[in-house]
Amino acid sequence: MRQDQLDGLITFITVAEEKGFSAAAVKLGISPSAVSQSIRNLEQRLGLVLFNRTTRSVSLTETGERYLERVQPALEQLTSASSDLGREADHPAGMLRLNVPRAAYLIVLQPMLRRFMLTYPEISLEVRAENMFVDIVSQGFDAGIRFGEAVEKDMVAVPVGPALQVHVIASPDYVASHGVPKHPRDLLSHNCIGFRHTTSGQIERWSFARGDEVFELQVKGRMIVNDSEILVRTALDGLGIAYMINGYLEHLMAQGRLIRLLPDWSPALPALHLYYPDRRRVPGKLRALIDFLRNEREKASEVNWQPL
Repeated sequence: MRQDQLDGLITFITVAEEKGFSAAAVKLGISPSAVSQSIRNLEQRLGLVLFNRTTRSVSLTETGERYLERVQPALEQLTSASSDLGREADHPAGMLRLNVPRAAYLIVLQPMLRRFMLTYPEISLEVRAENMFVDIVSQGFDAGIRFGEAVEKDMVAVPVGPALQVHVIASPDYVASHGVPKHPRDLLSHNCIGFRHTTSGQIERWSFARGDEVFELQVKGRMIVNDSEILVRTALDGLGIAYMINGYLEHLMAQGRLIRLLPDWSPALPALHLYYPDRRRVPGKLRALIDFLRNEREKASEVNWQPL
């Protein structure tokens, strides 16, 4: 399609509807001579006569009637598409597809998801939870959430969720039976729940930091899992000590169902980031989520993060 093939179509339809060049010129806000020139250019490009002209009236030729029947619905669809996209900026809508690890869903999305969906009733959400890093563009996702250092450099990354820190946790029953470790190295004699990373296949080493003292431990235990939710449930069941990031443990600790151990040895972790392709214009549905999450992060910095 040549760029000029759409030139003059709006003028043609307006003249046909108004049945005159002068009336069409008033509606379009241009001069009658400009309307006449636009129609002449269109007829020359098509090699067709679209209007019968007299000094008193203008009417469509038979060919012009057929042409109007074809182009008017198409132009209405184009106009409707532009209007719908323009409306999206003020009324975000459509399917928003996200790829996140389970931990990010529980920490970032789950606490605010109900309020977001109520605020934007025309947005639908598809969330795929998987821990491995995926190409969100090739797989058709609008955005993903990962730890900051895992996000590709060609992506736009926005920090979301609370500030993250390591928590060593256990159930009251486990602590009552096995005691409280006074130093991280005491964990070597405890039953610790291992976490195997899906991408690398390695069992996570536990990092600790207090002042200038920083070190890692390869703890041992009778349980190894590869899912954050299962890790929490295993700790709740009293099967060992777990090493977790905060964000969805606070309510369990507030209820007394989990006890935090060695809090002075907890290193800070990189923030979770929502990331998306570097685009000139972010879709309204994604912009709505970004703004909502930014607002949640600002509120979380002022008060303790309390997942619902």
